[in-house]
Amino acid sequence: MKYFVNKDSIVREIWGKSDTILFIFAGSAAEFAVNKAVDWLYFTGRLPSDPLGRLFSTVSYSRRIVFAPYDDALRTIDVISTIHSGVEKSRGAKMPDWAYRDVLYMLIHYSIASYELLERKLSPSEKEEVYDVFYRMGERMHLKDLSGTYDGWLIKRAEDLQKDIAQSQYTTDLFKQYRKHLGPLRYRVLLEGQKLVIPQRVREILHFRKFSFLRPIVPLYTLCRNFHLDGLIKSIILPPKYKKEFRELDVPLP
Repeated sequence: MKYFVNKDSIVREIWGKSDTILFIFAGSAAEFAVNKAVDWLYFTGRLPSDPLGRLFSTVSYSRRIVFAPYDDALRTIDVISTIHSGVEKSRGAKMPDWAYRDVLYMLIHYSIASYELLERKLSPSEKEEVYDVFYRMGERMHLKDLSGTYDGWLIKRAEDLQKDIAQSQYTTDLFKQYRKHLGPLRYRVLLEGQKLVIPQRVREILHFRKFSFLRPIVPLYTLCRNFHLDGLIKSIILPPKYKKEFRELDVPLP
């Protein structure tokens, strides 16, 4: 059977581990808050009312594509496009193409950054492989101005981070919502986790210091995984509402 992502792909390894996805989730939560198109996510009201659920939905759709047979993956991508078209129709305006592209680029960046934080450095060919998967997603969504290579994406990503993100009233409100839905302790863990994977430009906009209190804990956490103690740690830091969903994110490798 043909799959959208080959069974031996590094992308499946990245997206088959719940702890890697936790950092993809955390980093995206930070960058969503400063993207200039975040008002589109506020339009339906779902983001401020359930910010974790909205972000988890984005992650879930991506995973369905990564692990699905080829035709099923294409249908999932088409569903995403249809949902966005519905929002555009309701608002009476078209979401800018760069906003779609920015979300795609977030997933590329945080896939690589999260895996390298917890596992090892990826080779140039593996990074190209990660980029290719999301590039094909973008092509299916008919996004414009996508780079054909990972190296080209690095240049485009740096340019977009300079012009597509800014502090706004949505930034302040969204972080307030994160704190409200997570509670003070989990919110602090979220902030410290974000510092480990966000790009420098996002760090500057959010006025985050470079050092994270989680930095020295990461090696200890990876050691705990060897003794199957990571589940206990996740049960502490995850909101009860999402514990079951995150447990189901772990996919055994072939």
